[in-house]
Amino acid sequence: MKAILGIAAVASAATLLIPTASAAVPSFDEDSVDLVSSLFMFLATMMVFIMAPAIALFYGGMLRKQSMTSLMAQCIGVMALVGIIWWAVGYSLTFGDGGNGGIIGNLDYILGQGIDASVGNGVQMIPTAEFLLFQGTFAIVTACIVFGATAERVRYPAILAFLAIWSFLVYAPMAHMVWGGGFISSGLTDMGLPNQDFAGGTVVHICSGISGVAAALAIGRRSDRIMKGRAHNVPLMFIGCMLLWLGWFGFNCGSEGGFDSSAILAMENTFLASCASTLAWILIQCIHVGRVSVTGLCAGVLAGLVGITPGCGFVDPWASVIIGVVASVICYAGIVFMRGRKDVDDALDVMGLHGIGGIWGAIAVGIFSVAAYSWEGSGGLIAGQVDLLAGQAVSVVITLAYCFVVSFVIMKVIDLVMRRIGGGRGAALTEDEQMVCSDIVEHGEPSYIR
Repeated sequence: MKAILGIAAVASAATLLIPTASAAVPSFDEDSVDLVSSLFMFLATMMVFIMAPAIALFYGGMLRKQSMTSLMAQCIGVMALVGIIWWAVGYSLTFGDGGNGGIIGNLDYILGQGIDASVGNGVQMIPTAEFLLFQGTFAIVTACIVFGATAERVRYPAILAFLAIWSFLVYAPMAHMVWGGGFISSGLTDMGLPNQDFAGGTVVHICSGISGVAAALAIGRRSDRIMKGRAHNVPLMFIGCMLLWLGWFGFNCGSEGGFDSSAILAMENTFLASCASTLAWILIQCIHVGRVSVTGLCAGVLAGLVGITPGCGFVDPWASVIIGVVASVICYAGIVFMRGRKDVDDALDVMGLHGIGGIWGAIAVGIFSVAAYSWEGSGGLIAGQVDLLAGQAVSVVITLAYCFVVSFVIMKVIDLVMRRIGGGRGAALTEDEQMVCSDIVEHGEPSYIR
């Protein structure tokens, strides 16, 4: 009885306190916020966020069992680190006014200044804070893609330091140049080279792919004594891939910034391209090796998703099928090519899938873009226009050059600094440490008892 009376007392107090607390919470500005679009973007943000741990499952399952803990640790650390950097300064450097045609924004929004949870961002009809969070998940996922290239031999402090500096010097400038009114979007357009990227072909996939290769080159290859190319846990890899496939709908559809016909078009194109690429991968792998692996099937899914990302809101559904098929062909060839390079150890085919797939996707925008869907009102080569194709090609070259050079320099500097202060121990684990495994050396915690 006393317990019942206590609960009743608490409930009574709550009924008096809650209205008072609720009155202090500002309501949405209905003139600048659309509730349906805001709810849609809330869901899209959560879907993109879950892609980061999905990457850890996908990557970890593809590696030997002694590397699972290190991939999860890198994922969690990067999510937290990049999340704070994005809120503190990354968003401002990306979407702050850097002047027409610049490469970086200003500090108007540093530490969340001017970010409102109830007022729209002035472009889409969603709260500014929601736009910040959605874009922040993109920064996190892009950073998580990068460390797949350096897996099994990079030290934990080194990869965190690399991706922290990389977020300032590579991701934020790239996102500003493409989405924040900077040089690639505005400057090239003023030169007669229009270009567009719906959901991150240049900013996310080409950038992460070539950045991963640069970091891998800077720290060197894994030991030849390590078992490579063998997935230790195919079900875990499969779960990670399926979560990525699901999250990609939030990734692509949410890039519209609201719920409308363009978001639905992006959803349809994302679905068709990934299905087409998977079927194409089955055929290619059967012809090439005489069988189909689940690892290959997962790669086929991702090839189409990467390929359609930059143009998912700009092309007709029939074109998305072609984009998906071609993405499988070139990504398959790209992975084979990259694995045959003796000077590059891209551990998890980051360049082969994301980099090369992103390049094709960006070029495909210049071929298949429909003027009626386009942000710039520019059609592609199929529509008889060549300006957009030229602009897409130039934006790809700029992305490759900028991201590679800056990423390579960042990792080299980190490696040199760590050697100087660590008694010769650089950013990469030694051969003996790699054999013991990073799970034990770096974290003292294996993922499996046996």
